[in-house]
Amino acid sequence: MTRRRVVFACTVLLLAVGISPAMAHQWHGWHWGHGGHWRVTHGAIYASENRIAFLEADPEIDDGYKAPIITRARADILRLRATLHPARWRWASPCCYGRRPIHIR
Repeated sequence: MTRRRVVFACTVLLLAVGISPAMAHQWHGWHWGHGGHWRVTHGAIYASENRIAFLEADPEIDDGYKAPIITRARADILRLRATLHPARWRWASPCCYGRRPIHIR
C-alpha cells in the first residue's frame, strides 16, 4: 500500500513538472492581467510600426504615395495604445526616491 502511494506521488509530481512549462505562457498572461485583447493589440501595433519602418526605408516608393499610409498607421497606433490599460509595474525593490538622502561631510 505504501509503495503505491509513493509511485502515485512520483507520477503526480512528474506530470506537474511536465505540464507547468507548457502552461507557463497562459499563466503568465493571467497573472499579470494581460489577456487576449492585450496580445492582439500589441501584435497590431507591432505590425503597424514594421510597416511604417519598411515604407520609410524604401527609397523606390514615392513620398506622395507613402505619406498618407504612414500618417494613417501612426494614427492607428495612437488609437490602439489608448485602448490598453496603463502599465502597473511591480518592482522587486522600492524606488530610490523613497530613501533618505545621503549627506557627505
